Amino acid sequence: MLEMTLNGLEIQVEPGTTLLEAANFYGIEIPTLCYDAGLSPIGACRLCLVEIGSPDRSRLVSACTFPAQKGLEIRTHSKRVINARKLLIEMYLATCPSSKTIQDLASKHHVTRVRFKQKHDDCILCGLCVRICEEQMQAKAIEFIGRGHELRISTFFDKKSEDCRHCGACMYICPVCQARCQGPQEKDAVCNACLNLEPPCLEEFEDAMCYMDPCVACEQGHEPRKGCSQRKEGS
Repeated sequence: MLEMTLNGLEIQVEPGTTLLEAANFYGIEIPTLCYDAGLSPIGACRLCLVEIGSPDRSRLVSACTFPAQKGLEIRTHSKRVINARKLLIEMYLATCPSSKTIQDLASKHHVTRVRFKQKHDDCILCGLCVRICEEQMQAKAIEFIGRGHELRISTFFDKKSEDCRHCGACMYICPVCQARCQGPQEKDAVCNACLNLEPPCLEEFEDAMCYMDPCVACEQGHEPRKGCSQRKEGS
């Protein structure tokens, strides 16, 4: 067993466990867009970033691909991590504002503005469709095509694939195929219809101390317990 420190808690995990799997096992939720438990992880969306190392010499790594190591210090909800996640969600909102999945992430993580030019694309290049087609459906009918800013997902040579069985798995797993609640005629880049604008929580704290989702105190409308993880916008 490997001994590590997760948000100040001494934990033990099996060798080969990723940081995301370790956090999920101990009940700490980390957001993802490109991860699925039945597929190989690639760390494409970067939303699962966590901070490892001592506070004065730390770095951000993708939790879904980084393996557990003996003596590792991990912080899943530090200020640095939360700011990075908010920026990434803001960028995804600018890319695919019509996605309900991304809009829900924005509300959950209190992202209320988009400072980037909206593109209204239909793909965030998470690779879920490519992996489920190859690894689960055994078809490999689609693949990443091109490089850099020309990277996209398509069939080989952009021709109709004879390997495609029209199973719909690629559409089922796609995080941007489901339209947001307002339908295709949304006016703003950010919906925030599900955002709780005034959570009864701490106004400012460096790290989250309560990792229950949802927070019991907030959901029941009681006075927040000391160390509640939810926070107001801007904290």
